[in-house]
Amino acid sequence: MEKLWIIIKREYVSRVMKKSFLLVTILAPLSIALIAVLGGYFASKGSSETRVAYYDPAGLLKNYEMPAKSIKYSEVTGNLQDLKSSYQEDNFHVLVDIPPLDSLGQKSVDVEYFSSAKLSISTISDIERAIRNGIEEYKLENSGIEKSSIERLKIGVNMENGLAGSEEGTGDRSTKLSSMIATALAYIMGFLMYMVIFIFGTMVMRSVMEEKINRIVEVMISSVRPFQLLLGKVLGVGMVGITQLLIWIILIPVVMYVVTQFLGGDASSMATGPQADQAKEMLDQINNESGSEIINIIREIKNMNWWTILPAFVLFFFGGYFLYSSLFAAIGASIGDDLQEGQQMMLPVIVPVIIAFMMMPSILSDPNGNVAVFGSIFPLFSPILMPARLPFEPPLWQVLISIVVLIVTVILFTWLAARIYRVGIFMYGKKVSFKELGKWIFYKP
Repeated sequence: MEKLWIIIKREYVSRVMKKSFLLVTILAPLSIALIAVLGGYFASKGSSETRVAYYDPAGLLKNYEMPAKSIKYSEVTGNLQDLKSSYQEDNFHVLVDIPPLDSLGQKSVDVEYFSSAKLSISTISDIERAIRNGIEEYKLENSGIEKSSIERLKIGVNMENGLAGSEEGTGDRSTKLSSMIATALAYIMGFLMYMVIFIFGTMVMRSVMEEKINRIVEVMISSVRPFQLLLGKVLGVGMVGITQLLIWIILIPVVMYVVTQFLGGDASSMATGPQADQAKEMLDQINNESGSEIINIIREIKNMNWWTILPAFVLFFFGGYFLYSSLFAAIGASIGDDLQEGQQMMLPVIVPVIIAFMMMPSILSDPNGNVAVFGSIFPLFSPILMPARLPFEPPLWQVLISIVVLIVTVILFTWLAARIYRVGIFMYGKKVSFKELGKWIFYKP
């Protein structure tokens, strides 16, 4: 244990004290803040107002108030052919020709537009929506049906679990709001695991490659066993990653706040366009409400089974890291300075991670389905998929089986990686195949 601790300490201190670590740790939050601010700034500068002239000889939109957000609508009259040649001179970007309806029962209408520039999908969708709403208003007014009668016929349906808050019965006690929170939390935890495996695993591989190329490992191996060296490297690099992650969790919100205050307000206020308008409407709605929804969200977050979620997430977090980091370390030991060769060897390790992340939507749509159960127990997928299922309270026996299978797989893969590592670190100038790696596993010195 003393030698293992020395290796962990060396790996940790040597990386944390590097200027590159300090620069990346500090510059990453600054870069995120800069990207956010510049994104809003360029969105505000690049999203100019679109002026639309609409030709409506039948008066379908006469009594409809056209929306005026990122698109400004103006009705034009006269001869259509003359308007086609003059709308740009009148500072309009688009001319829309709205034909009359054959009857109130007409299901669709073909609207032509004229524009010298190609319109974006969002702009076309906004214009279509405005015209559709206006024509629907016209049909309603001329149908003889009062609008208030239509409104009275509409009804909202909110489906909540009948066992929510009940002291009797068994089954899922979650509400719809808790399901939404669980989905968001599942995405966060799944994506976090996805990033950790790639970033920290690659860091371990590069660390092994550097020591092998510089032949430092030949000196170290004379006093420690290969397995101790491999385990110490994985633990040391993992501690570096966790340190960096904790610093970012503290720095990113602080930097974002300081930058936005320095620029005179919220950076999101610079953004314009349909997406920004929707975001502002949501914020205004939240600000205008009594606060009951926010209270409900806080209550549902408190009611989640954190005593199961957090410990299980920590186990899967470290289990996934150890599993894939040991494989990345074996890859680093089996190759030299040829990065192209390293990419080829990484493919079998990366593919399961990508497949697991691609399975995420299926898991969230049916957290207790066959795909979800298989993916959350299969050890190459479980570090990503089981954390995504935890907020949905899967059966405890499935969580326990997944943990046991993951632990056994971690031990097995660490042992296999150590067998490859002890041979690979002394191999130079030889291109290694997967068949050769199989021989290294059973090699007896």
